[in-house]
Amino acid sequence: MTLLGAPNASSHGYTDTPISRAKLCANKTVANCGAIQWEPQSVEGRKGFPALGPSDGTICAGGLPQFAELDNQRGGTWPATSVAGGQSYTFRWQFTANHATTDFKYYVTKNGWDPTRPLTRSALESQPFLTVAYNGARPSMTTSHQGAMPSGKSGRHMILAVWTVHDTPMAFYSCSDVQF
Repeated sequence: MTLLGAPNASSHGYTDTPISRAKLCANKTVANCGAIQWEPQSVEGRKGFPALGPSDGTICAGGLPQFAELDNQRGGTWPATSVAGGQSYTFRWQFTANHATTDFKYYVTKNGWDPTRPLTRSALESQPFLTVAYNGARPSMTTSHQGAMPSGKSGRHMILAVWTVHDTPMAFYSCSDVQF
């Protein structure tokens, strides 16, 4: 049986805890998302972030124009997951194809970030608050990373999760809105 109308992707993964914009679109929690609603796992761009990778303003879409809705800040109204600074937290990825992996890195926006403006490198803390090395191993189809939410944050922020594939020039980008 062939399902028509839903694009088929050969890729790969997204965060669902905290829930990513891509998953919110796939769940139809957020409307008018375009193609990402069928492909939440496909936000794949060049690896090497922050030195390389998607250009500023296109980070949430992995630099892919077909997923530009993910970069639309919607006036700061994306649903946000409630979190507390310093709290222990389980970050979770869901995969449709689990590749050999270099690492997972989690970044957060700086205090004073404007949630109505597209995400840029200068809006993010310069260092990830959590890095999980995989050294070429393949993660499970559902993979969780235990860490702590950054301290000293309040209000609305964004977490950028970057999954770096080990044996290709690519990485996957996942943006999650949070409320400290």
